[in-house]
Order: sequence, then structure tokens, then C-alpha cells
Amino acid sequence: MWLSKKLAVNQRLEQEGAAADMGVTTITGGIASVMTRGEQRDLAVFAPGGVLWQPRVGDTVLVIRGGAGGLEHCVAAAEPTVKPPEGMSPGELYLYSSGGASIYLKGNGSVAVTGPVEMAGNLSVTGAVRLTGRVDISGSLYVNGEAYRPCRCG
Repeated sequence: MWLSKKLAVNQRLEQEGAAADMGVTTITGGIASVMTRGEQRDLAVFAPGGVLWQPRVGDTVLVIRGGAGGLEHCVAAAEPTVKPPEGMSPGELYLYSSGGASIYLKGNGSVAVTGPVEMAGNLSVTGAVRLTGRVDISGSLYVNGEAYRPCRCG
């Protein structure tokens, strides 16, 4: 009798607790474990539509509680590990990886990409393009619809 009352009280307190909590990831992947008040295992990881994300071990993450009776938990976000780009404005988007690659979608319509860029398929660019660093082209290069043939002068 005492044990069942104790379990009922603990369950009620758990259900009445916060709907969200901060924690630190202990196991990562599409299913994560997070240390909040205790370790919570097998948490689904969510991200905005079109974005795949997996927290790293040690990331501070937001754990949300929901579902029937508030018994289901998931990881919804992580504390940023980098500072925003200087001058970043509301409405802009900065995607970054732990390896240093980034894509910065700016409010003026421009896109800044940092890190080695690998592309597969067709690329169509309208507007000014500035490349800094080495550019390697495997295959054919066309300029204004004409195959580019470098000058073999001299």
C-alpha cells in the first residue's frame, strides 16, 4: 500500500513538472540520451522541416515533454556553439557544422558559403558570383553557351 502511494505521488509530480527542460546530451544520434534531472534515454531528435540535425555529446539541448500524460520526451533544439556572424539581422539564417562549414542566408538575398564546396548535378546561378581561393573544374566549362578553350599561347 505504501509503495503504490509513493509511486502514484512520484508519477503525479513527474506529470506536473515543467513541460520543457535543459539538459546535456550523453549519447547522440537520431535517438539521443540527455542528462536533465536524471538521464532520459531513447529521445527522438526533432529539427525544423528540411533540416537534419544530430546533437553532439556535451551539447546543451532543450527537452520537451508531451504526449499522453506528458510521458513522451524529445530533443527539440540545442544551445548554439558559435557566435552569430557580425551584423546578423532578424530574418537571416546561419547554418553551421562542427567542422567549420557554414551557409549564411542574408537579408539582402545574398548567400555566403564557408568551407569546401562540393556540388553534384546542374548549377544555375543568376547575379554576381565571387569565388575566392582555388577552383577546380572536372569536366567541361562553358562561357556564354560556348565551350571554354584556354589559350595555349606562348
